[in-house]
Amino acid sequence: MTVLKPVVGARPISSIRLPGLAILLVLASAIVMAGLVVLPLFVVFHDAFAKGIGKYLAAISDPDAVSAMKLTLLVAAIAVPLNAVFGIAAAWCIAKFEFRGKSALLTLIDLPFSMSPVVSGLVWVLIFGAQGWFGEWLIDHDIKIIFATTGLVLATILVTFPFVARELIPLMQEQGVTEEQAALSLGAGGLRAFFRVTLPNVRWALLYGVLLCNARAMGEFGAVSVVSGRIRGLTNTMPLHVEILYNEYDYVGAFAVAALLCLLALVTLVLKTLLEMLQPDLHARH
Repeated sequence: MTVLKPVVGARPISSIRLPGLAILLVLASAIVMAGLVVLPLFVVFHDAFAKGIGKYLAAISDPDAVSAMKLTLLVAAIAVPLNAVFGIAAAWCIAKFEFRGKSALLTLIDLPFSMSPVVSGLVWVLIFGAQGWFGEWLIDHDIKIIFATTGLVLATILVTFPFVARELIPLMQEQGVTEEQAALSLGAGGLRAFFRVTLPNVRWALLYGVLLCNARAMGEFGAVSVVSGRIRGLTNTMPLHVEILYNEYDYVGAFAVAALLCLLALVTLVLKTLLEMLQPDLHARH
């Protein structure tokens, strides 16, 4: 067995100085990030409070804004748990078993990453819209999917379902099946082995995937704009409400709701960082 020995006189990595070109690249990256991220955030919060805290509170307490917030939370509360269940099941099957169609399943999981969100919403319109495959049957039975909360949930599920699965699959493949086989050999059933061995081993990656899925669900615009009908107070989520207010030249209201979305993004970023600190291998895989 070959043992690697430290090189005599070698400097630790922390003491190695960056060359001048590397420093310039780091500074250029920082300037670009400041222009693309920090400056827009500053503009959003500045314009949201430009006319005082009173106007800001009035804008976010408007009935239509409150309805958009509630609908956004409702859609995320339905879509994220469903995607978590699907992600766990898909990752478990792909990582722990060999079967025909495995590569096809992986391709389907990755498909929403390559599809335009607008196309993701249009798919549901072509299936459940008035002129869609099941449109006449739904109308005859007084079932409304498009231009209703159900359509928003379906569109959100489609664009967000890869997040949890894609976080879990590499980790489960790396862990292998040794621990599950040991649990089964000791008399544990399949479900018990799953809940006592498999699931605890991936809990951090699961939380990470759920966090990313929730962030995308709350901020989704393209897919939900196709299926919502943009009915104020009924089918507008927060991103759609921001667009409507901006088009009506209600800049304070638009930026006030946008500031709430930015706060959600910042909270997501903080939670993501905390998870990476608690579980360093998550950071290593990203």
